[in-house]
Amino acid sequence: MSFLKPKTHIEQGDIVILYLSVNSMHAIEAVPTIVNKKGETITHIFQTPYGSLKVQSIIGVEYGSRVELSKGWAHVLQPNPELWTQTLPHRTQIIYTPDISMILHQLEVRPGAVIVESGTGSGSLSHYFLRALKPTGRLHTFDFHEARADQARDEFKRHGLGDFVTVYHRDVCNLGFTSELDGAADAVFLDLPAPDLAVPHAFKALKLSGGRFCSFSPCIEQSQRCISVLTKLGFNEICSMEVLQQESVIKTRSLPVIDLEFLKAPKSTERNSNDDIKSKEPKELKKYLTSSNPQVLPGHTGFLTFATLPPNIPKV
Repeated sequence: MSFLKPKTHIEQGDIVILYLSVNSMHAIEAVPTIVNKKGETITHIFQTPYGSLKVQSIIGVEYGSRVELSKGWAHVLQPNPELWTQTLPHRTQIIYTPDISMILHQLEVRPGAVIVESGTGSGSLSHYFLRALKPTGRLHTFDFHEARADQARDEFKRHGLGDFVTVYHRDVCNLGFTSELDGAADAVFLDLPAPDLAVPHAFKALKLSGGRFCSFSPCIEQSQRCISVLTKLGFNEICSMEVLQQESVIKTRSLPVIDLEFLKAPKSTERNSNDDIKSKEPKELKKYLTSSNPQVLPGHTGFLTFATLPPNIPKV
């Protein structure tokens, strides 16, 4: 129930983030025993580069506390979508925070909204949707792979989010989003190999009062085909964008001050001893705050295609 609401202490069954460093975090379930590959029930001990953690020892501990490992220490944190994205078990490729933040903003996800998503995948984006639309909204998420849909459904229940989401095993490109969702959605999100095939079904799912649409595509050709169908169906405000998060390296640098006084003096071919003395004097240094790009820049993730369905468009 870790994701449902803020909590102060760890309860048995909670998902807990074991924080070792900014680049080393693990999601563990706070249960005293687990079943190993041989089917035997054993004490739940989690191994890290800094030693082992007996998981039973963190039950009842306050979130944010420092816990001792056999060769070091770590912190136990309550999970949120940002931390879950960095630690979740990958069933598929996932969308990360820079793209997700733009998706949530452009789709205007808010409490009470009804969102249709396809495909569910590893559930990274789904957790962000659920946090934004609780407590009165609902997420309808689809995946064509039955095992992934079952895993996601079980995961949402264990995280305490089952009351806000319905998981479907369905091929939306061929079968659509079910007739029950026709005219029910405030926004539709697609993460599919052929999003253009699902756009007509998204058109039917959006409310008669209009709504927002988004598709995530790794290749620009997918985005182009999607835009072609969106245009034919009467969508407007169509745009595609790529979100790249770029870090700025900030440093304080000391630079010598250039003495330009010699430009004011009349030109002379004679050199006196004072010139030699001045040249040996230490130059004045000034400190400046500088910004530069890092040596390694983040690469391409995908193209986000957004569109708006105007209100009262006839749906045949």
